Amino acid sequence: MSESDRYIVPALQRGLQLMQQFTRDEPAHTSAALARKLDMPRASVFRMLYTLEQMGFVERAADGVTYRLGLGVLRLGFETIASMEMAEQARPVIAALCERTGYSSHLVLREGTEVVFVVKSPGRNALFHSIQVGARLPAHATVLGRVLMGHLGLPELNALYPQEPLPEYTAQTPTTRSQLLKMIERDKAQGYGTSQGGFESGISTVVAPVTNELNQVLAAVSVTIPSQRIEPQDLPGVVQEVQHAAAQLSQRVSHIDPTFQAHTRAHPAVPPSRSLNRIAA
Repeated sequence: MSESDRYIVPALQRGLQLMQQFTRDEPAHTSAALARKLDMPRASVFRMLYTLEQMGFVERAADGVTYRLGLGVLRLGFETIASMEMAEQARPVIAALCERTGYSSHLVLREGTEVVFVVKSPGRNALFHSIQVGARLPAHATVLGRVLMGHLGLPELNALYPQEPLPEYTAQTPTTRSQLLKMIERDKAQGYGTSQGGFESGISTVVAPVTNELNQVLAAVSVTIPSQRIEPQDLPGVVQEVQHAAAQLSQRVSHIDPTFQAHTRAHPAVPPSRSLNRIAA
């Protein structure tokens, strides 16, 4: 065994090898046929197929014994392509937001109960250069996550968070689904969210959603400010800039899916302020 082989997860490797058997020429297989192809026990193949079926990656044909790839594979592929496309479209928007404000700017997406940083443009303060693309934060405990969950209701939150209390990180962290929903609805009503030392002390965040015509949140744009609190006279200008960038990105990604449109009419963007370079200096 080579040095690199010891990091391989055999069960995952076998599952992926199983999925690779479904091809254009052979789109359907029985569990017995897969067991022969992979030289594996039928019981092991059945358990893998059952797991993949529960996750939507394979489905049974009408005969009840033949399997084919499910919609989960297509959905995963489309979402990956869309996320990559959104990242490409977001880079100039995020860079311009950073240039206008002087603050570190980001595009974030939600994966389940986590927020993922997808695009980053570092600001003038080196303190935030450590926030790297790919970094993850708990969605319920951050304003980023709460804005990203803006189109969810209590049934969806019950599915995402089946157990209470929710993990508590600071005194401001919601620990129940009802508390979380109230915070989500508050940010949704005003069209943006702010956190001033709410997850990490000494850091403030302003975030606005990227939405489609159905008011579903696709992503979020944010700036990170090296201060425990944002001065009240400065906050409106920062909010305007972040909302403007979110609206721009909503327009830029409209071709990814026919339902994508400009920023929701309920929260129209405001022309960007030109005074923020003074604020961030």
